[in-house]
Amino acid sequence: MRVVTGDECVAECERHGTISSVSMMLVGAQLPGTYLLTHLGSAIRVLEGDEAQAIDDALAGLAEAVEGRPFEALFADLIAREPELPAHLREG
Repeated sequence: MRVVTGDECVAECERHGTISSVSMMLVGAQLPGTYLLTHLGSAIRVLEGDEAQAIDDALAGLAEAVEGRPFEALFADLIAREPELPAHLREG
């Protein structure tokens, strides 16, 4: 979501034209235009614009897949690269 206005406790945030009240207790006051990862009405983490776009694309891709529509383009960041093991699973 993107902050529209608010303070350290509550912000009005927008996603796809819908405005929602979001608790800011975990992240504090944020400037208008700041992207947030939210869950159940609470801001969990401040996001950079590219990360917010990747999350939005992934959510849209899941919705497209459920509806049986093409979704691969929304996961371009995953399709266009070789998979990598997490560091703790790589050989020493």
